[in-house]
Amino acid sequence: MKYIAIISVALMTFFMVGCNDKPDSELGHNEESTTAEKMEGEEDAHDEHNEEEGEEGVVVLTNDQIQTVGLETKMLEKRNLGNNIKVTGRLELFPQDKANISPFMGGNVRSIKVIEGDKVRKGEVLAYLEHPDIISMQQEYQEKNDELVFLKQDFERKKTLFDKGVSSGKEFQMAQSKFRSTTSSVNGLRSKLRLLGINTSKVEQGEIYSAIPISTPISGYVDEVMVSLGDYVAPQSKMFAVSDNSKIHLDLKVYEKDIPKVKEGQKIIFTVASKPDELLTAEVHSIGKTFEEDPKALHVHADIDNKNGELLPGMYVEGRIAEGQKSGYAVPEEAIVKEGEQSYIFIVDEDGETEENTVKFKRIPVSTGVNDLGFVEINIPSEMAKNIKVVTVGAYTLSSEMVKGELEHGH
Repeated sequence: MKYIAIISVALMTFFMVGCNDKPDSELGHNEESTTAEKMEGEEDAHDEHNEEEGEEGVVVLTNDQIQTVGLETKMLEKRNLGNNIKVTGRLELFPQDKANISPFMGGNVRSIKVIEGDKVRKGEVLAYLEHPDIISMQQEYQEKNDELVFLKQDFERKKTLFDKGVSSGKEFQMAQSKFRSTTSSVNGLRSKLRLLGINTSKVEQGEIYSAIPISTPISGYVDEVMVSLGDYVAPQSKMFAVSDNSKIHLDLKVYEKDIPKVKEGQKIIFTVASKPDELLTAEVHSIGKTFEEDPKALHVHADIDNKNGELLPGMYVEGRIAEGQKSGYAVPEEAIVKEGEQSYIFIVDEDGETEENTVKFKRIPVSTGVNDLGFVEINIPSEMAKNIKVVTVGAYTLSSEMVKGELEHGH
């Protein structure tokens, strides 16, 4: 019995140990294996995602982000750069294209018909002046004109009598002298009234005008209004300034060393402060013959097209007279991003697929050449297509986003 009891205890102990080992082994091993595989899969997926986002030299932005940061793109294009004569100057008007308007006789301002900036046509009335002398001059003209009718008849009658030997020569000469003198007075008064803008035919019929019109001798825009209602304006006092900006031209200074290089008909490319990103064109019209001492330069005049009236007299310009033709690919200065000695541009990367409502931008290394009129000549890798879109505004913003993404990826 004693041996049977010992054997029973040993068997029970063996089975208990065997049962405990099996579950621990199965459960423990399966849980650890599943967890490890799961973590390994997540790390692989994370690495793949980071590899896609962290592609070197690439930034992906949504359309909303592009609009927020104000990115602008433009097709790469060729421009004529370098090999030019640098010039500066101003936009000016020829003397016949601007007018300072003054009255021929004094008077008080009864009405003003325009304000500064108004477009006017040649002969259009700008204001009316009134003064008692205006009325007196018309009355005198009426009296003299009526008197002239009588004197003419008297002169013709006495001439006829003199020719027939009935009238004396003295009477004929007196009638002739008075007729000629009055004719001269009437003609003089008529010319004065016409200069004042008064219809003399109506005055001859008995009409009297209480005010005279002040009109513009040219078409254009009103630059200045120098009077107010009720002001007394003396003769030859400036009341208005009108200019015809459609005939504006460039007045450039060409320095002594460049004078032999300038010829009539040469093309000029220039910019103004109001349109810094737009290249305007002109053509050399005439070259001055008077040499200025300070600075040592000649004046060169160039014709431009200003039909829309956006260019105004007095604007400062920077330009280049094309001495020769040198064409190359060029981008605005702000499209160039420099890192150390290397220059880059960003282009729209249309190769491959991108998520909906996103745009991929790629950084491209370039070498730069001539810098002229805000544009920089670039040489892009020969294997690249030339019909690419370049980021012209916001390149440095893209560069910052790219660096930010690289730092996050490294972390």
